[in-house]
Amino acid sequence: MCGICGQFRFDGGNVSSKSLTSMMSKIARRGPDSNGKWLEGKVGFGHQRLSIIDLSSHGNQPMVDELLKLTLVFNGTIYNYKSLRSQLIGKGYSFFSHSDTEVIIKAYHYWGEDCVKYLDGMFAFCVWDKSNEKLFIARDRIGIKPLYYNLSNKAFTFASNSQALLTQELDKSISPLALQQQLSLHGVVPAPNTIISGIRKVKPATVITINKKGLLKEKTYWQPSASRSERNLSDEDYVEKAHELLTAAVTKRMAATDVPIGVLLSGGLDSSLLVALLKEAGHEDIRTFSIGFEDIDNEAGSEFEYSDQIVSKFKTQHQKYVVSNAEVLPRLSEAVMNMAEPMVGQDAVAFYLLSEQVSKHIKVVLSGQGADEAFAGYFWYPRMAAERGDEVERFSKHYVDRSHEEYLQAVMPTYQCENHTYKWLNKEFAKTGADSFIDKVFRTDITKLIVDDPVKRVDNMTMAWGLEARVPFLDTELVEWALKMPANLKMKEEGKYPLKKIARKLLPSSVIDRKKGYFPMPALKYVQGEFLEFMSDILTSSACLNRGVFDQNYVNKVINSPRDYMTALNGSRLWHLALFEFWMQINVDR
Repeated sequence: MCGICGQFRFDGGNVSSKSLTSMMSKIARRGPDSNGKWLEGKVGFGHQRLSIIDLSSHGNQPMVDELLKLTLVFNGTIYNYKSLRSQLIGKGYSFFSHSDTEVIIKAYHYWGEDCVKYLDGMFAFCVWDKSNEKLFIARDRIGIKPLYYNLSNKAFTFASNSQALLTQELDKSISPLALQQQLSLHGVVPAPNTIISGIRKVKPATVITINKKGLLKEKTYWQPSASRSERNLSDEDYVEKAHELLTAAVTKRMAATDVPIGVLLSGGLDSSLLVALLKEAGHEDIRTFSIGFEDIDNEAGSEFEYSDQIVSKFKTQHQKYVVSNAEVLPRLSEAVMNMAEPMVGQDAVAFYLLSEQVSKHIKVVLSGQGADEAFAGYFWYPRMAAERGDEVERFSKHYVDRSHEEYLQAVMPTYQCENHTYKWLNKEFAKTGADSFIDKVFRTDITKLIVDDPVKRVDNMTMAWGLEARVPFLDTELVEWALKMPANLKMKEEGKYPLKKIARKLLPSSVIDRKKGYFPMPALKYVQGEFLEFMSDILTSSACLNRGVFDQNYVNKVINSPRDYMTALNGSRLWHLALFEFWMQINVDR
């Protein structure tokens, strides 16, 4: 919905207006409708607004409640804001706007730090509590909305992306720990770390308080269980409840807006099911949008044959875009410039180019992210389940991009370090509250890995065009229910059985039973031609050599035979290296 930034100084100095302006320039694309700045001595907030709820100036931010002595900047949407508003009015509060932003202010005043437990939505926000001289920061349960920060002995500085923080004085060196994870977990660096040593990110389902002395306290307020407490339920019971919760998730995301909403229609089961559920709930004039790329070898670059069937069946208002490979490279730097962290998922660029077109028509879209993680849609889940032995080894064999031995070959001695990925996975799998190894995998994916892979990609690439993406499959109640489902139920029929069962009465069988697609962009997977030349140029550039991260012997081997260096998830290791270096050149060096 917006871009936010701010600073709280505890060194006796005042926040600089110029400093805020610099940060706001880096989040401006997230909120093109209006902007605002608020400074009060040692505290200052900046805001770029995408107007979705209460389009009037009363919804502008930073929002100041003089009576309650609270000031707020907020990114996201609170889906239950109307019911919370009524509840708070009943408790004696009066409102000067009809926004969900003001509801957060009143909720914080009434419930204090527990206010997040009452908020149903996607959010990242910061409250300045003048009476208690402290900041209160919160991020939603799944981590759909991002929030980055830097903590020094002078100040706490935060923003919706790392580019805004990079305008400030901080340690811009590369973290060896994060680099090892970046190159092992296909671009995922689990919170709170980032690839930049001086930048951290707020963990999902976490609140932070900072007092006037700079003391930071952190607390997790939500942790889903992957254990089944109700063991007498039938498969039909599980599926019926999932249908009910998914319908509710779609409906409330359509209701919480004062502007039209569309659907990003890939042609896969997930986005097609969203269209069907909208129709089932009585919505007419549904707007859908699809994008396709050129084929490479036997790899299809579009899924139009399936999305066209959904358009025909549900009579949606459809826009279809075709992008040639010749158009991709000239636009690649734009997409990378809008990545808060290096993102190797090939669909990042696809989302960026699609969002550009969609934003010309609407401001809010529904997207199918999270369905594969919640309902076991990926091919590697059954492969992991079939393995025996050490849990981390079972997981790593089918997920981790390169062994630790290969990582040590890939980087220079400065960045050679222990296997932080293995340590992190061990810690995640050791947590209680999961009935089996595969339940631990599902929980780790939906609460940790998804946050810094597909969820972050969708947020960054859509918000780069002032387009808000809402993700019904990551609704809190639906995620909690999915984690309680028996693993074998979810993995039936090659995965996502509950969704396929729901879809049988709603969608064509050809869409339900098709081979799974991955929002394809083959040119970044099967690297050849001008794309190979482009990546080679990046990795042999003087900037890359001077950075001293990658071992050039390893780089040359990968460049000379890119198809021999594919990952367990069928990604390109060459693209991983090139994207990381390209991101550094664009976002850190410039």
